[in-house]
Amino acid sequence: GCVLVVSVIEQLAQWHNSTVKAAVERLCNYIPGKYQIIRHMLCCIDKEMNADVVCHSLKLCKQDPGQPLCHLYPPPKVSWFSTFFKASDCGRSFKLEQNTTEASSAHAFVCAFPLLANLCEKIKYVIRNKLPFEDFDGDKFSTFPTLRGYHWRGRDCDDKNTTMYPGRRPDNWDVNSDSNCNGIWGVDPKDGIPYEEKFCKGADSQGVVLLGDSAGAHFHIPPEWMTVTEMSAKSFANLPMAFTDELDWPQFSEITGFLNSTIGGWTDSLYLRLRQRNRCNHRDLQNISQNGMVFNFFFFKPYYLARNQLLDYPAIVIYATIGNDVCNGNRDTLSHMTTPKEMLSNVMQALRYLDTRLPNGSHVILTGLVDGRFLWDNLHDRYHPLGQLNRDVTYSQLYSFLNCLQVSPCSGWLTPNETLRNLTSERALQLSNVLKEIATSEKFANFDIFYMDFPLRQTAEEWRKMGGQPWQLIEPVDGFHPSQIAAALGTSITWRKALHEWPHVLGKENPFNHQIEAIFKDQGGH
Repeated sequence: GCVLVVSVIEQLAQWHNSTVKAAVERLCNYIPGKYQIIRHMLCCIDKEMNADVVCHSLKLCKQDPGQPLCHLYPPPKVSWFSTFFKASDCGRSFKLEQNTTEASSAHAFVCAFPLLANLCEKIKYVIRNKLPFEDFDGDKFSTFPTLRGYHWRGRDCDDKNTTMYPGRRPDNWDVNSDSNCNGIWGVDPKDGIPYEEKFCKGADSQGVVLLGDSAGAHFHIPPEWMTVTEMSAKSFANLPMAFTDELDWPQFSEITGFLNSTIGGWTDSLYLRLRQRNRCNHRDLQNISQNGMVFNFFFFKPYYLARNQLLDYPAIVIYATIGNDVCNGNRDTLSHMTTPKEMLSNVMQALRYLDTRLPNGSHVILTGLVDGRFLWDNLHDRYHPLGQLNRDVTYSQLYSFLNCLQVSPCSGWLTPNETLRNLTSERALQLSNVLKEIATSEKFANFDIFYMDFPLRQTAEEWRKMGGQPWQLIEPVDGFHPSQIAAALGTSITWRKALHEWPHVLGKENPFNHQIEAIFKDQGGH
């Protein structure tokens, strides 16, 4: 975190031909008021010192005994020791009211500042519980967008009534109120028939639920946050929202996206397509994903899923942990990967639990793991956003830096070691085969189950035909997650497969969709 911020400040000074102090002020002016912690963090930066040296001098970076010295930039031309000694006087004046162990954590560092402490507590709560922070009636749905609110689950239409929430079967055909929050309620004055009964009865209404990792949550760090040639106050306007959504953007994601993308590309999602197919599915979505999570039964607690077997509609559940079972930041990464036996146990426990919670007639789709060799093959020699100004930081250097710090999102794939990349893909294929075998051999009372490969290669082929380049399918800042373009194209491929192989999963097309929209328009869009 320190190396990132110092790099941006140094490049701002270079780009605007200003002093470092002026660059710090410029960056602080860009960032929304209560997030301005940079003045507290940096007492001085010397243009002769690169970001690695500065951050070691501030003791925000350290070298443990017996461990290599981790650095993003090439070492200084003069000796590291003499440069570090020059910087150390500045570092002595930098203090935080926290101990050394806490200072080693970027999260603890940020949360040490009083203005952010309360927000950090809220974020800790939602990460721990996967439930909305603002949920006054306790039905697991919210009228607040972030902090696991309606960016993650369908928007509640009455947060003071626990019997009104997205996905439930209508109460008395919603004659008096919109109990399932799909916007359809009341009685047609022409014939006295409730609108919900007229338009939605027998329409195969169903919701969509994602059980996933950071790819499913749609992790994204805006590249303009660290590309000084594009940086302005407008670049950081979305910082508060991004921070309170854990740097995830589920509202634009492949499975549960519902808003027009503001982070490039376009939004296309399974939820939007189900809603287009049957307008009665409005707001029936849940994204239960978490960054860095290997999915197992101990992660998936009973209260995460908002579904009542008796009162709610069936759901399509997408199980998609596409990389975390083989991805970790450990140097001995292979020994920390999920084994096929563990995978079988984890998934079966989760599926048995789902069978006790999902309404009858639901569907579960198991998604295979990605072949992450695509990342190194298409990015390693390209310049990272931090390296574009001076052409001095490639993705290969970034991956090596993160591996050295043992915080790589995937040591097995983000490495120059081709043998290790191949072994990681081999394990990923073994785990995908476990999922495929489960889908073929296991039966459950309340849902049928299917398997599909993660369509990365197919996505790349389609993107090439559209005139794009493979590297554009990867998030530019972390060099690891699928980009917005990849998410949208992936939806199209998944939908075509489902229409061809499992059309019953998607439900039938509602013949009243146009009438519903026409009435909405007459009512002013309500």
